[in-house]
Amino acid sequence: MIRVLLADDQSLVRAGFRALLDAQPDIEVAGEAADGEEASRLVRELAPDVVLMDIRMPLLDGLAATRRITGDAGLKDVRVVMLTTFELDEYVFEAIRSGASGFLVKDTEPEELVRAVRAVVEGAALLSPGVTRRLIAEFAARSKEPAAADALARLTEREREVMALVGIGLSNEEIARRLVVSPLTAKTHVSRAMVKLGARDRAQLVVLAYESGLVRPGWLG
Repeated sequence: MIRVLLADDQSLVRAGFRALLDAQPDIEVAGEAADGEEASRLVRELAPDVVLMDIRMPLLDGLAATRRITGDAGLKDVRVVMLTTFELDEYVFEAIRSGASGFLVKDTEPEELVRAVRAVVEGAALLSPGVTRRLIAEFAARSKEPAAADALARLTEREREVMALVGIGLSNEEIARRLVVSPLTAKTHVSRAMVKLGARDRAQLVVLAYESGLVRPGWLG
């Protein structure tokens, strides 16, 4: 079973998510939190697989709570998906930099929410359907200047190439077609790059691709 923690200050939102997720044969809601402090505490108590985290909450906001969770080595397997009311929320890129595996707008279709929970458990980066690759580039353009690329020295030339393609939003299948390799080979290169760079998932690999200067905003085709 995939265990989910719901963190939102609106009880009606939590009730709707619970009803939807508990109806799935492979998903169960392990707990609910009404603020970031409670969410941080319950994650440690319940060790869920996924946290659906609202960005704006009292006492401790979702970004700060996410940093607490992703900064705890004992919670390295917990995936955080940020929930936002607006698709162009200014905090979206900061959420991913904080360690979130992606984000969803609250008016996402029910079946998309269910797919999202399953996807992040498998290590996929997650964006709402209406959020394009160019949005990642926009937030990256607002972030700090590219850091020194010393970390990239750990990667092989092929792994750097694959990481750059992940950075512009390509899936394993798209990378495979671009490089004329099998999807399994592409997935292996992605996984090795993540391990070498200490990335929790593809979302963090995207951030590292921008922050290292391997990919720059505006390179999207």
